[in-house]
Amino acid sequence: MDRAVVVAITEGLHARPAALFVKAAAAQPAPVRIAKQGGDAVEAASILSVMTLGVAAGDEVVLSTDADGDDASASIDALATFLEQTEVA
Repeated sequence: MDRAVVVAITEGLHARPAALFVKAAAAQPAPVRIAKQGGDAVEAASILSVMTLGVAAGDEVVLSTDADGDDASASIDALATFLEQTEVA
């Protein structure tokens, strides 16, 4: 299962937003990977991997998982919703 998402977070996935994204990814029932469009996918629950992507506001990323069913959908939905917000709490 894959989903393309445009990152709306003003700071992109840098520092605090990246840490919160990784925390949200680790809390999901299915493991999720994230990649910049056309790039290699990395584990969304790894802060070092996510930081190396250099995701900025307006970048399109692809969230993916090999899991099936409700857990996969819920995991992708939760992380897509996180990336589509403009400010992180």
